[in-house]
Amino acid sequence: MKLFYIMRYCLFFVLTLSIITAQAQTGTVSGKVVDETGFGLPGASVLIKGLGKSSMTDGNGNYKITGVANGPISLTASYIGYTSIESAVTVSGNTVLDFSLKPDAQNLNEVVVIGYGTAQKKDLTGSITTVSSKDFQAGNITSPEQLISGKVAGVSITSNGGQPGSGSTIRVRGGASLNASNDPLIVIDGIPFSGNKIAGSANALSLVNPNDIETFTILKDANATAIYGSRASNGVILITTKKGKSGEPRIDFSTVNSYATVAKKVDVLSGDQIREYVNTHGTPEQIGLLGSASTDWQDAIFNNSFTTDNNLSISGSFKDIPYRVSAGYLDQKGLLITDRLKRASGGITINPTFFDKHLKVDLNLKGTISESRFANQDAVGAAIQFDPTQSIYANNQFGGYYEWVGSTGQLNPNAPRNPLGLIEQKNNTGYADRSFGNMRLDYSFHFLPELHANANVGYDVSKGYGKTLIPAYAAQKFANLGESTQYEEVQHNKLVEFYLNYSKDLKGINSNINATAGYGFYDNAVKTYNFTAYNALGGIQTTPVFPFDVQQNRLLSYYGRLVYTLADKYILSGTMRADGSSKFSEAGRWGYFPSAGFTWRAIDESFLKDSKVLSDLKLRLSYGITGQQDGIANYSYMPNYYSSVNEAQYQIGDKFYHFFSPLAYDKDLKWETSETYNAGLDYGFFNGRVFGSVDVYYKKTKDLLSTVPIPVGTNFSNLLLTNVGNMENKGIEASINVALIKSSDINWDMGFNVTYNKNKVTNLSLNPDPNFKIGAGNITGATGTTLKWNAANYNPAAFFVYKQVYDTNGKPLEGIYEDTNEDGVVTEQDRYFYHAPAPKYIMGFTTSFNYKKWTLSTVLRANLGNYIYDNVSSNFGVDRNVLSPSGLINNAAVDLMNTGFSNNQFLSDYYIRNASFLKMDNAGVAYNFGPLSANSKTTLRITANVQNVFVISDYKGLDPEIGSGVDYNLYPRPRTYSLGLNLGF
Repeated sequence: MKLFYIMRYCLFFVLTLSIITAQAQTGTVSGKVVDETGFGLPGASVLIKGLGKSSMTDGNGNYKITGVANGPISLTASYIGYTSIESAVTVSGNTVLDFSLKPDAQNLNEVVVIGYGTAQKKDLTGSITTVSSKDFQAGNITSPEQLISGKVAGVSITSNGGQPGSGSTIRVRGGASLNASNDPLIVIDGIPFSGNKIAGSANALSLVNPNDIETFTILKDANATAIYGSRASNGVILITTKKGKSGEPRIDFSTVNSYATVAKKVDVLSGDQIREYVNTHGTPEQIGLLGSASTDWQDAIFNNSFTTDNNLSISGSFKDIPYRVSAGYLDQKGLLITDRLKRASGGITINPTFFDKHLKVDLNLKGTISESRFANQDAVGAAIQFDPTQSIYANNQFGGYYEWVGSTGQLNPNAPRNPLGLIEQKNNTGYADRSFGNMRLDYSFHFLPELHANANVGYDVSKGYGKTLIPAYAAQKFANLGESTQYEEVQHNKLVEFYLNYSKDLKGINSNINATAGYGFYDNAVKTYNFTAYNALGGIQTTPVFPFDVQQNRLLSYYGRLVYTLADKYILSGTMRADGSSKFSEAGRWGYFPSAGFTWRAIDESFLKDSKVLSDLKLRLSYGITGQQDGIANYSYMPNYYSSVNEAQYQIGDKFYHFFSPLAYDKDLKWETSETYNAGLDYGFFNGRVFGSVDVYYKKTKDLLSTVPIPVGTNFSNLLLTNVGNMENKGIEASINVALIKSSDINWDMGFNVTYNKNKVTNLSLNPDPNFKIGAGNITGATGTTLKWNAANYNPAAFFVYKQVYDTNGKPLEGIYEDTNEDGVVTEQDRYFYHAPAPKYIMGFTTSFNYKKWTLSTVLRANLGNYIYDNVSSNFGVDRNVLSPSGLINNAAVDLMNTGFSNNQFLSDYYIRNASFLKMDNAGVAYNFGPLSANSKTTLRITANVQNVFVISDYKGLDPEIGSGVDYNLYPRPRTYSLGLNLGF
């Protein structure tokens, strides 16, 4: 027993001595990272080279790294927008090392992602803008594009409505096409995303978790985009997701909880106003139809809603292998009752290096599963129209919802359906699963390190499926005994890319060359399953001819780029891409897309280099051609047939057979191309305290992929998709960013951008015809009436209307229009083009004010010169709608009181309204606690945001921001209040 005690004390002595020795051999490095004014930089990174130990500075710029072996080490301090500094120090116990960082004049040495490579911002020849995570919009963000709304000159992002997960219409310098897609190409970590909608999801991009995104890079002119060839006519958006960093594991958790309310409702008459109107103008029979209730049908279908968005990530390095693992869960309820989106997402990135860092590997995997309950949006239009004097419920055979019925109890076929019944009696549930990922290899040859071989293999797979159930007793499907349908779709996109990059300094001639040449193969397939449709009682309604349908297209590409830099101030670049698309015949399959750009870094000239005022001055000139093939059918160039529906089968004997009819086709179909000129100026003053850019551009699109009328008998239809017509865009965009105050306690930054864009169709027919036009959009309530048209010398989708005549009091005279051609009679020939939906000017304003640990920020956006057709008033704001000849009473838009129209005047220019607006998109306050204690690595930040704060506009409808230009049945955008918490360990 004594021996045991002696051994224990000896062991305790040895352990104590070891600990004391270890402590004596290690120390602590601490200090402060400050900017050029001495203000501490919160969130700066301090890294010990070779050891993988790092620290982030607290709210005052202080850092501390413990457990550092005594002896010489090298530390690097870095911060976004500042030049990194490396310093050596010998550790002995508690060692102090401070860093003073200098601003990198508006991030000129920042590495920017470009097509198939990277470049320093100062060396760019194209029009490129980058927005990083620190500048993203905050609050309840469910789809990635919402992060940069209002942030970039020349980029318009218009939300498609308030539905959970709903997407946005994105336009870069306006649209360049009529029938083909006007959406930009979106590339996430090197994976080109298909523009196809995913079944079971409101928006394909909503299946990408915004919290995983690090930066957006927007390529706007052809010099920047031409290397992407196809789809690049509408710009390119490169999205880079967050990666792991060397150092100890870091855990970040964020939660944003939001409460959404209806910001505004459509202004319609109340129950009492309808009773007064009908009692004044109605017949005794119509007066007898009035109810005694005062129902606000919009209140009945809308409710306030709650959203929670939670995200967790772990990042760091394991044995010098950086990694990041993330998971997120979103549960968003909509303003329409029953509307809901639940989304779970996960991601992993691994970025190891091998062979003495000659081989870099980027492995990215992301996955999302979602479940949506889609509320019946037909209820929005019904709520505007339904009689407010009636109660919501009734004792009847339609599930207890009041409906308009005849004397024998049959449904009135011309009446709107009960809005609440439309929602609650339709269960439309969709599921969408998406996985995308890739592995990128970058190998620097040992014998020639300037030469890199790059490979990118990736995929994007999605599956959407769902079902719709409507009971047999529901009025909306009463004649069909309800509905029971299902759908399923699988999209499988694959890509393989390989390119070589060679960069070499030619010191003898003070030059650098950077050359890239590559190959790409892209395969996109969509498999749609066809199911038998049943009624709610199990009876068959329709049977598919084929169990499934497969649509597939492929793209083969060769591309190259050469950049020559002389004296680090004259930069000449050229690119070429050749794309072969399966959407075109062999004769027109290949498109060739060149570009050239020149940059003069005037700031580096001897007469400006030492300027105390100018910190940057750069001139950019570029030219290029890009192509378009998205948005059209896969097989429009070859003979195709479609099968008849069940109701149109052909009977032979006692059997019925489907027959096939030919589709119109153009064997000479070819690429739509856009030719773009761009001149840009980048500037900076006072060591980067003021910086920005100005760009002037001109883009001409020819061989438009247009669906045009053709003479009967010349093909298998009177409409044909072919190459005809030209269109031009020209505009100016400018941005300015100012650090108004920069001190130890107060920092105030401001940014403003403005874009002027003019879009015009210059030709639309094979043979010049000043009167030729193509319909571009109809309206609701007037079957077959085309309101928007495309015509030469006018904006795309311009409104084609009659010129309204007014009385001396300014009241429109019903059915009285101006004889514009002065032929003595008002006919179709007196219609004229009057404004268009697209704005002439778009503007964005952001500001951030920091006082110590507090931050106040806001984002405002404005559109000027955009017009809306008020289809709500033109359809519902007439006497005939209220006192319906179909034997019912309806509600009316309040515009009825202004016009007094008895009948609809759908084509009057009275309903074309100026919809210019100023919106405060976001207002927020944040408090950054920093480390919760002196020795703690735990950080905390709390935020509060309001989205859709206010709208200033002369337009009296629901919302002046409508991408289509026709206001009808719009799901209102909510006003959202959010509280967020960010916790780091």
